[in-house]
Amino acid sequence: MPEINGFSVPFVPAGGSQVFKPTTGFPSENKLPSTKFNEIFEKELNNLKFSGHAKTRLESRDLSLSNAEMQKLESAVSKAEKKGANDLLVLMDERAFIINVPNNTVITVMDKNKLQENVITNIDSAIFA
Repeated sequence: MPEINGFSVPFVPAGGSQVFKPTTGFPSENKLPSTKFNEIFEKELNNLKFSGHAKTRLESRDLSLSNAEMQKLESAVSKAEKKGANDLLVLMDERAFIINVPNNTVITVMDKNKLQENVITNIDSAIFA
């Protein structure tokens, strides 16, 4: 019986058993990227995300966020997470952001005009940033 990676098999693969021989060697250490996958993955996982709905609202209401404002939002979410918040309202510079804390996702964005028209429900925490 032919062997593939040390196991006897009752068949011969179409390409022969040589197809399954392990390749020798790994890329040398100096060819690997300096940043590890886990570091990149964790960083992306921890970034505040915007739902499709929130992106549409930002565009339709001609709203934009600076890097400093993004840091304020991320800081607010971090504080709320430590307090056990689930659905967070962040009021910042005449804008409101509804954020799902466990998913780290901005659900919707409102400007001061829409704030005057709406009742905001289903939130358990609020932060003035």
